[in-house]
Amino acid sequence: MTKTDTASTQARLQSVIKESRNIMRKDAGLNGELDRLPQLAWLLFLKAFDDLEEERAIMDADYTPALPDTYRWRTWVTDSDRTGDALLTFVNTNLIPALRGLKGSGKAGDTRDTLARVFSDVTNRMLSGHLLRSLIDQLDKISFSSSDDVHAMAVFYETMLREMRDAAGDSGEFYTPRPLIKFIVEQVDPQPGEAIMDPACGTGGFLVEAFAHATQDASVAQRSQTEARLRGVEKKPMPFLLCEMNMLLHGIDRPNIVQDNSLNYPIADVRRDTVDVIVTNPPFGGEEEALVVGNFPVQYRTAETAWLFLQSVMARLSGSPRGRCGIVVPNSVLFDTGVGGRIKEDLMKRFNLHTVVRLPNGVFAPYTIIPSNVLFFERGKQGPVWFYEITAPEGRKHYTKTKPMRFDEFADCQAWWGSPKREGRVETEHAWKVPFEGIQASGFNLDLHSPNRETSLEERSPKELVAELIATERELLSLYEQLQREIERFEL
Repeated sequence: MTKTDTASTQARLQSVIKESRNIMRKDAGLNGELDRLPQLAWLLFLKAFDDLEEERAIMDADYTPALPDTYRWRTWVTDSDRTGDALLTFVNTNLIPALRGLKGSGKAGDTRDTLARVFSDVTNRMLSGHLLRSLIDQLDKISFSSSDDVHAMAVFYETMLREMRDAAGDSGEFYTPRPLIKFIVEQVDPQPGEAIMDPACGTGGFLVEAFAHATQDASVAQRSQTEARLRGVEKKPMPFLLCEMNMLLHGIDRPNIVQDNSLNYPIADVRRDTVDVIVTNPPFGGEEEALVVGNFPVQYRTAETAWLFLQSVMARLSGSPRGRCGIVVPNSVLFDTGVGGRIKEDLMKRFNLHTVVRLPNGVFAPYTIIPSNVLFFERGKQGPVWFYEITAPEGRKHYTKTKPMRFDEFADCQAWWGSPKREGRVETEHAWKVPFEGIQASGFNLDLHSPNRETSLEERSPKELVAELIATERELLSLYEQLQREIERFEL
């Protein structure tokens, strides 16, 4: 396909999506992007699923469609006489309830179960049947059996996910920047055939990137095996729907995504559900209810989600000799020496926490200003912990929606990282290592900054800042007292 053809495809699809969104803006039932994007997503999902089923039927003469003919996109959408109130009635009282009520085998990858899960919380928010008719006519122009359309649609979909993130940021939800996802996946390096999981998958960014990385040079059989062992769990219905759609757009046509809370299960049960690779940015700063906290060992119990997810991840990797992880955590995970210290001690007894990457301030700005880090660990004996501090580009104090973090800002860290076995690492202005004994003696405090460069005020921990303020106040008091003595001596 020539560049001109590619540009033409993208321009045509861009026009379809733009007109679709213009139509939705006119409907009184849709208020802002948090309403419009999910509406667009579930309709696109049905269109993509229908095209996928058509392709399967061509490849396999014995294939049985998951949906009765009445509810297949090609049937109800192509009935041009069905519009206005008749269309609304069909969608609200027939189509969506039928999709919710589908019964599959319960086995991973059963498309009927997938559809039932996707539509369990879906509602049609459009109030005008005529506008809904115009919208589905637009979306029917997209062909998900065309690789060119799928590729272009995937690009637009990622743009919509960013807009969803921007809209949701105001309500306390935010998603992981794509450059950070790519960096974590490349360093963890998932391989074909490995069981890969994200226990808090959101819209599926880590899973899409991990699948692409693991299968880039894979055979057809390896690709199929990797897809079968790719798993995600998402608690909230809207990101779950978007994740399912994201998987389909990236060629994962039987996504094994579950709408659930990964923390709902006793840690002993989680240990029996082993995977090889986990890449994730679980929610932090929130609290879980007592029933969930009770799933964890008494000595490690805390309501803070970041600690619970870390324990769950460790349990799920403990059964794999090659188990490894890249997980985003807030600064509190690094400096906590209470319950958190005990959890980190357990981590370093059972795994090798080989690298802590300290991210620049504001990676998730403007949605949260909480400083964040990435822990990389694997099954094996604990050695020294390497720290690498990534700083913002010169002249930048923070990131914004219009100037986010770029992937090339990870280039120096990736060059330093070394081979897959991390050989040849050296200390630099940004990299240093700390012996396990030193970390143990500190109560497993990992809130460390480079000893090879001056630490800026923004990078100091609260404990350090308060201690320094007290020392400064004492020094000032001493100077004031000395000045007072000099004045009194002068007066004499």
